[in-house]
Amino acid sequence: MSKVLEAKKAVVTEIADKMKASASMVVVDYRGLNVAQATDLRKQLREAGVEFKVYKNSMARRAAEASGLEGLNEHLTGPNAIAFSTDDVIAPAKIINNFAKDNEALEIKAGVFEGTLASVEEVKAMATLPSREGLLSMLLSVLQAPMRNFALATKAVADQKEEQGA
Repeated sequence: MSKVLEAKKAVVTEIADKMKASASMVVVDYRGLNVAQATDLRKQLREAGVEFKVYKNSMARRAAEASGLEGLNEHLTGPNAIAFSTDDVIAPAKIINNFAKDNEALEIKAGVFEGTLASVEEVKAMATLPSREGLLSMLLSVLQAPMRNFALATKAVADQKEEQGA
């Protein structure tokens, strides 16, 4: 086996491993971004712990098939970049969607969230969700509401009794 073929197989294996290990991925068409815009996007993604790479489409297609994401192949045409996130499911979609609002040249093509292929509309819908911390704080406020209301009601009853006693 030639060294070139072995190197290509190693790249395909690397991409497939990233696809399997990532909680979410977003495929974008970066055509039309200048260097400063691409650098800014990469910086924002890196700060959120998201890996942003450009791979040859043929290798990305083979990796998608190897990782069970054959539906992704139809979106792997033209100049593509893939954002991988292993921790935060929403981070790549949120950052890329916000960046695409300011830079029309960036086009979202597809996404994968926890092994499920997502359309452009679904990626944009995921981007509008609050962060994990935001969702947890909403849940906490919902859980605290009954206790807070009970405390306010008992305080009102206590104040009323005190006024009647005076």
